[in-house]
Amino acid sequence: MPLTFSIQATDGEARAGRITTGHGVIQTPAFMPVGTRASVTGLTVQELRELGAEMILGNTYHLALRPGPEAMRQLGGLHRFMGWERGILTDSGGFQIFSLAQDRVVTEAGARFRSYVDGREHLLTPESSIAMQEALGSDVMMVLDVCPPSTAPAAEIEAAMQRTHRWALRSLAARRSDEQALFAIVQGGLSLPWRAQSAEFLAQHAFDGFAIGGVAVGDTRSQRSEVIAAAAERLPADRPRYLMGVGTPPDILLAIAQGVDMFDCVLPTSLAFQGTAFTSAGRVRIARMEHRLADVPLDAECACATCRSHPRSYLHHLMKSREPLLPRLLALHNLHHYLELMRRARAAIRAGHYAAFLRATLAAIDRHEHDASARVPGRRAEAPVSSEPAVPAARFEVVTTTSGAPAVLDREVGEVMHPGLGAAAEAEQLYVTQSRLAARLAEGGAPLVLFDVGLGAAANALAALRCAREASAGACRLLMFSFERDLGALALAASADGAARLQWSAADRAAALELLEHGVCDEPRFRWQLLTGCVLDALASVPQPADLVFWDPWSPRSNAELWTARAFATLRAHCAPGAELFTYSRATAVRSALLLAGFDVGAGAVVGTKETTAAALAPARPAQPLDRRWLARLQRSSAALPSDIAAAEVPAALARIAAHPQFGSA
Repeated sequence: MPLTFSIQATDGEARAGRITTGHGVIQTPAFMPVGTRASVTGLTVQELRELGAEMILGNTYHLALRPGPEAMRQLGGLHRFMGWERGILTDSGGFQIFSLAQDRVVTEAGARFRSYVDGREHLLTPESSIAMQEALGSDVMMVLDVCPPSTAPAAEIEAAMQRTHRWALRSLAARRSDEQALFAIVQGGLSLPWRAQSAEFLAQHAFDGFAIGGVAVGDTRSQRSEVIAAAAERLPADRPRYLMGVGTPPDILLAIAQGVDMFDCVLPTSLAFQGTAFTSAGRVRIARMEHRLADVPLDAECACATCRSHPRSYLHHLMKSREPLLPRLLALHNLHHYLELMRRARAAIRAGHYAAFLRATLAAIDRHEHDASARVPGRRAEAPVSSEPAVPAARFEVVTTTSGAPAVLDREVGEVMHPGLGAAAEAEQLYVTQSRLAARLAEGGAPLVLFDVGLGAAANALAALRCAREASAGACRLLMFSFERDLGALALAASADGAARLQWSAADRAAALELLEHGVCDEPRFRWQLLTGCVLDALASVPQPADLVFWDPWSPRSNAELWTARAFATLRAHCAPGAELFTYSRATAVRSALLLAGFDVGAGAVVGTKETTAAALAPARPAQPLDRRWLARLQRSSAALPSDIAAAEVPAALARIAAHPQFGSA
């Protein structure tokens, strides 16, 4: 049946309503758990039903590549394939395509790209996106849009908006039945006039609903609020409004107050796999030692199965033991928290006191998520802040290495950043010198994109920035993206005492403080941007592929997921041809993971007394590639492969490595 939407109550701009589809009713405001590959990570459809989810989101890009449209048609569509009888919304695949940057070519016809599954070339057009979504049988389909980052140049933003409008009309013409609803997507970057223009143009056409796209990618919360308002107030009141990919509980609650009805985000499940829970009092990071003996639930106000059955001490134990049960329990809790928040929001709107509910809920959430006096990188540039960052001294400490150099210790993990030569010297030798960064910049031309994975106390990043500042006239600009989960080490290093002990210059400290305050630091020779959370999730929000990667997260002992074949394959999908990677680990399993992911791998420079690892994508090659002698040692190694290779997969994985082109030419 065609989608219908009715508003049952309003309170200011906030709306409580009902969306009716052929697969049931969705109460709005609604949160849709993200089921990227026909699976909400870690959970069964029965668990999703019990949580009260009424609609989930599927990813057209990934499902088009595997299992593909023909399989979907033969198997009866996504509902039957998953065993999920409630609502499904599918995106168009546009965001994933446009995150590939140099790995795709965009024309008016569509976007041509290579599959990460088998390397085959595909053309995604507005028409083929609709055809795939019709094969999936989703209740709500999205038009194919062009979604540059909100911080892209003005000319690029305007051109993307105009093409989005043309593609939206092509998508509308391609739809064969009104049994599946079709939503248009408002674009326009941070320009309020363009957002208004986009909303007004799309509202003239027969779409069943409207989405606001291209936000929460480098913009601040204040900017995001203005963009949402500019679009929402010009969209038809009788059709649903969907804010794509946003976000945290405060983001969602604030958008509800602006008249938005539908939301999706990967945070509840992705952060569960990092050990983070959302609670009525803010985020809880269960790995912290304060929870080791805590005989209390995650959230005393929560009635989910996790909170009813398990204290924080047990969850902490599972985290430290790397038990796969932990992310499932946290995902159950997080989705319950989000869905319960929607139930309470709907009740508050119907009762006519949403504004009071919003104030009380935000006041109960911990300060780093909403308080204007607490700095949230990339989220709250307008907030007045102290010049001194808060220093979580209990976890991080500046120590002296055996060589007498200063470095930062993470007490929770039990490891020292740059333990050999110290932070500055090791960063310079291992990453900047070995990567020939100065020579690369001197070549000029297009900006050089650097992924700094494992920001920590910013030693590698600052070494790269110093190199960029010292580059000669005519050098290309450095675009550096730093990935980090916990900013405590950076806050400590950027404090007056930390900067003095680490021997930072005034320029180093100013850049770090700028990054902490705004999430980005812009200078003539470089742009430095911060992305928080797990790098494997954050990569999708980076608009350019990497030319160079500094891979420096905690060791496999403390951070196993970032040293797997899967992790490096995910990274590879976001690297440009000829990209090079450098890392401190020379472990056989790490080198095997890189080879399995499709990199050429070699021995890196010796830094101090330790050999490092260099890797590259064709046409680049490591200076000292691993040869058949290393391959022979691999066959005898007791720790030959990364942790994501199961015992039954070992023979096939070893055979894949042996067949790697690198060894065929050795």
